[in-house]
Parts: sequence; structure tokens; C-alpha cells
Amino acid sequence: MSGRVYLVGAGPGDPGLLTARALELIAQADTILYDRLIPLQALEGARADAELLFVGKEGGGESDRSRETRAFGAGRFGDASGASVSLIGPRFDQQEQIEALLIERARGDRTVVRLKGGDPFVFGRGGEEALALRAASIPFEIVPGVTAGVAAPAYAGIPVTHRGLSTAVALVTGHTRGDGPDPDDGETDLDWPALAAFPGTLVFYMGVRQLPHIAASLIDAGRAPSEPAAVVERGTLPEQRAVTGTLATIAERAQAAGVRPPSITVVGPVAELAEQLAWQPPRPLSGRTIAVTRARAQASSLARQLRDLGATVVQAPVIRIQPLDGPPLDPSPYDLICLVSPNAVACLFERLASGGRDARALAGARVAAIGPGTTHALADYGIAADIVPERFVAESLVDALAELPIQRALVARAREARDVLPDALRARGADVDVLALYETIAEPLSERAMAAARAADYITFTSSSTVRFFLQAAGGSAGLSPATRIVSIGPVTSAILREHGLAPHVEAQSHDVEGVVQALLADAASHAD
Repeated sequence: MSGRVYLVGAGPGDPGLLTARALELIAQADTILYDRLIPLQALEGARADAELLFVGKEGGGESDRSRETRAFGAGRFGDASGASVSLIGPRFDQQEQIEALLIERARGDRTVVRLKGGDPFVFGRGGEEALALRAASIPFEIVPGVTAGVAAPAYAGIPVTHRGLSTAVALVTGHTRGDGPDPDDGETDLDWPALAAFPGTLVFYMGVRQLPHIAASLIDAGRAPSEPAAVVERGTLPEQRAVTGTLATIAERAQAAGVRPPSITVVGPVAELAEQLAWQPPRPLSGRTIAVTRARAQASSLARQLRDLGATVVQAPVIRIQPLDGPPLDPSPYDLICLVSPNAVACLFERLASGGRDARALAGARVAAIGPGTTHALADYGIAADIVPERFVAESLVDALAELPIQRALVARAREARDVLPDALRARGADVDVLALYETIAEPLSERAMAAARAADYITFTSSSTVRFFLQAAGGSAGLSPATRIVSIGPVTSAILREHGLAPHVEAQSHDVEGVVQALLADAASHAD
């Protein structure tokens, strides 16, 4: 038997906190069993043929710190695609089913990754799974992750240890008894006098609903009511927030602020440093949920910028780029080569490479590019575009080429693209070849991703095809929430939206990803609470 199980910590939520080893194993895995609050980027790194099984539970581990629905993107993620496991019954039965799955898949000679939020050995039941694997003689490896009890306070400016204030830290579960569906609805069974006397910082996991009981128990056991305390909600995520107070007031303040799971509670003098050491500035898109519908391979730049600005990003890719087969390309007959997208650039160079050619083969032609994304893609291959129109649409390129003598032109594009450019060049007497290098096809969405996209504050459309395929998947324009604001990358996409009965609320002035971001920022600022 060559099967092996890796118990992998995925960190507290910020995808940047995934370890290199975790990403490496995710990319190699045959099967991944994942919990809630796993960073989407982690699953995006899985092989296309990997089996992804959602085994999220409502309680039981650091990975199960949220009851709200998470959208994991394409159809192979989540329960709508059949790639999930139905876990029914008490929590210990669910855990037994997960352990049985790990053993079954490993015995099938598969490389299995059990992907758990935070660290698998910190309130993540990783020890139970490791014992079950050992009993079944299944080889396994533990891959630690960044635990929320350290990361969430750090993101709030609270060091869990600090010279002169705390030289020790205790990680404590906020519940140990009661296996109900909510991780915060258990009865604690802790040694309160020992915790009250602990000479350092106390960090409570999964205890926000137990906070009144925790605070009262510590005070009754001798901990000073005036000791600083803080609650960090959704630590390391864009919507993170912190509530501070004292041990005597923190429960009331957290309740007044409406703090909900997942939250980490910190008790000790270090909590008072939160205000001094807060290092995350207010971000303009905090509290906004934005759905991105463009192809997964293209979405990363937009999603990253939006997250950096504080948004919660729902990846709902409704299209996929499919390269088209064709013979090797010989560009020598053309004095003009027009590239309309970064996808066209990538596919063009694949065609060149299939014939043993590279960027030098374009030396005899002028190269025109629509949009900065296409220009940057060309630059990656060592080509500086000769013509880049001011506006990033075909009509603007037609104007930019008006004074250029053209005998024979190649327009490299998608199969379904508009004919504005080739028709205009032919009207000027040029011999034009249209080379369809790729097509845009529908990408199935899970019900989770669709539900999250429908309910988002904003939904972005970056091409006509994203509009058509999203509405096809959603069953028409009625699928969007009336409160969702529609963002279009430019006039062509806006026209398609209107054809389908949707008026865009926001249209980018610069018809590229940066333009979409700037338009979102301006609209969010104008609709600030």
C-alpha cells in the first residue's frame, strides 16, 4: 500500500498564512478533505482531477469556527457538485465518518490531505485522526499551521507575550463539554482557580457565547476584574474587528458590538497594547462583499487587489478559457498583428512554440494590443507593443491604426469575439486573417458560490461572456438580489447587461482590472454608511 495521509493546517483564514509545505501537498493530493474557513486559494492549488470532499462540521475544531456559508468557487468544490460528504448524527459520529474516509482513501493508494483550519493539533481534533490512522496502520504526516490563538491577536496588534507584561501564554478551549451543533454552546469544564492564577496571557478559542460565564468564572476564582481583555472577531480576515475592555466589561461590550463566532478572546495586560500596536489601517472596502465572475486563471489579480482593500471576495468564475487546437503559426506574412487580450497572447505563443518559433518570429510585424493586461502579457515574452489605443476597446484600436499603412493583418482573438476590428481593416483594403485561438466556455458553479454571488454587495462583470454565462447559470436577471450593485468593465459589457435587462450601477472609465477597482472604490465611498 502506497497511500498516505497528511494532516495539514491551513492557518486562520488569511491565505497568505498558508505554509509552503501546505501548498505543496495540496498541489500533489489525490483527495482533499476540507473544513469550513479554508482559504479559497488553497483549494485553487489542487490538481484539476483531485477529489475535493467538503466535510465541514458545525462544531468540533479550530477549522469549524463559522456557521455562515462559504463559497468555494467552481463546481468541483462544495456539496452542489457531489463532491461533499453527508455527515449526519452527533458530532462524534461525524468525526468517525471522517476518520473512516481518510482510512478508506489511503487504502486505495491515494495521497490524502486532511485540510484543517488553523493548526490540526490545536483544538482541531488532529490528534484523534492521527490515532485512528495509526490504529489502521496508515502512514501519516503532520503539517502544522498558524493557529488563530496567536494570529488573530497579532493581526489586532496584541502580542500574546511581551517582555514586562507576559512571559507565558495558555491556549484554552471555550467549551469542553456538550457536543451540540454550535461550537460555542458547550458547558466549560475548566480548572478556573488554576487559570485565574496563571501568570500570563489567557487565550480562549470558540468561547464568544460563553464569554459571560468565562469572565465571571475567572473573576470568582481570583482574576482581577480590572485586567485588560479583548475579543478579536474573524481574525486575519478582511472583516476582522476587535473589541477591548476589562475582564469585568468585555462580555457586555462584545454583546453590545454584536460580536459573533469565529472569535478569539484574550485576557491579560497584553490586550491593552491593541490600540498602540494596531497596524492595519482602515481599508476602504471593509465590510463589502464583492463577487468576481471572471475566469479563475484571470481572477487572482482582481481578487487580490480587492482583498488588500478590505473586501470579502466571492470567487464565482462562470467562464473558463479553452485553447483551440490548430497548426503551428508562421507570422512572417503579416505586417500587423493585433492581440485583443492576455489570453490571445498566451495562446499565440503556444502556437509559435509548436512550430519551433519564439518572440523573434514577430520581428517583421508591428504589434498592436488592446488594454494594459495584453500589453503586460506581451512584455512577459519580451515584446513591446507598437500600438496601444487610449481606450481599451476594438473601436479605439481602429482609430489608432487609421494612419498606418497595412497590407496584411492577423487578428488573434477568441472564437466568439466581435468583428469590429477585422471588418474595419478590410474596409481599408487590408488582407485580414482572423485567428481564433481560444473559446470561452461555461464553468459550472456550486450552489454555494451562486448563492454567495447573488447576495454580494457588488458583482463584477469583466466581459460579455461573464454576463451571458452568469445569467444562464442563475436562471436570468431575477437571480440577483435587488441590493447587489452591478459593476461593468466597460461599454461593451454594459450593452450586454442592458440587453439582458440589467442596468449597470457602476462602469469603469478605464476598461481594465485597475479601472474596475477604481470604480468600485469611488462607488463604495459615495455609498458609505
